[in-house]
Amino acid sequence: MKMKKKSRIVLVMLIAMVFFMGCAAQAKDAQKSEATTIVTDAKGEVEIPTDPKRIVDLSGNSDSLSILGYKVTGTANSDAYDYTKFPSYLEDVLEGAEILGYSMQDTVDVEAVMNLEPDLIILSTVQEKVYEQLKTIAPTVMIQLEALDWKEDVKTLGTVFHQKDKAEDWLKNYETKAASIGNTIKKKQGEDTTYLSFLASGGQFFVFDGAGFGEVLYEDMGLKKPTGMPEQTDISLPVVTYEGLAAIEADHIFVIATDEDLEVLQANEIWNNLPAVKAGKVTTLHASPYFNQGYSPIGRELLLDEIAVMLDEPD
Repeated sequence: MKMKKKSRIVLVMLIAMVFFMGCAAQAKDAQKSEATTIVTDAKGEVEIPTDPKRIVDLSGNSDSLSILGYKVTGTANSDAYDYTKFPSYLEDVLEGAEILGYSMQDTVDVEAVMNLEPDLIILSTVQEKVYEQLKTIAPTVMIQLEALDWKEDVKTLGTVFHQKDKAEDWLKNYETKAASIGNTIKKKQGEDTTYLSFLASGGQFFVFDGAGFGEVLYEDMGLKKPTGMPEQTDISLPVVTYEGLAAIEADHIFVIATDEDLEVLQANEIWNNLPAVKAGKVTTLHASPYFNQGYSPIGRELLLDEIAVMLDEPD
């Protein structure tokens, strides 16, 4: 009888030990989730969770956040042509997140943000007018984005979230890959081969030069610009007419367009008489996702491989 009583006491002690260990672990996890850090954003210093679990990003930088190791609960990185879906190049990265609009819009559904119960909200200066409302929901960080320097935007996020080294490592790897693929293309297609990319929309042509698809070609891959290019001086793409398009002497053209705009373009006599068109040196790409893909760090990286394949295909 004494042995049975002793066994019961030992069992009770073991159960109690397991219980208290579990409580201690939960307390430790809770303490960790409540830990905060001070970051400096466009508004000044903000106290945010050290390890945020439910991030709502309205700034359009959900892809850059994933590079830094964060997964978002809500996002405004929607497709430019359909705000209800993700761009195809971000479907895997943003899987499970709720779409809260489009990052270039200055308004947001504040109630929808609240319903996601975020522990951190990120927005850009584009949405500044809803900043005061959002910061009553959760700690809110405002990012000042550069108009024509996507690398600085990635670095800014890295600095704000104390992940500067991770941001710079990713950029270094991207630059190495872009230069390597660009050199391969130049060896196959010729050092002096020139490339043009533009968005055809409503009978006008928005030329990619210092941003988006064009920046991937010229700055990242080191491919050659054609003569006659209009220069991009701010975030707005320079616009040309059919005559302006004919003045750009490109060996290979990337046309980004909806089906309707492409049909109009291909019926135009000026277009059909361009040397690159006559030579069959045209690659047509759908406006969704290619209009925006060159503005996304992850989209750009995928674009490097895609361009290499496009230019390697037989005419």
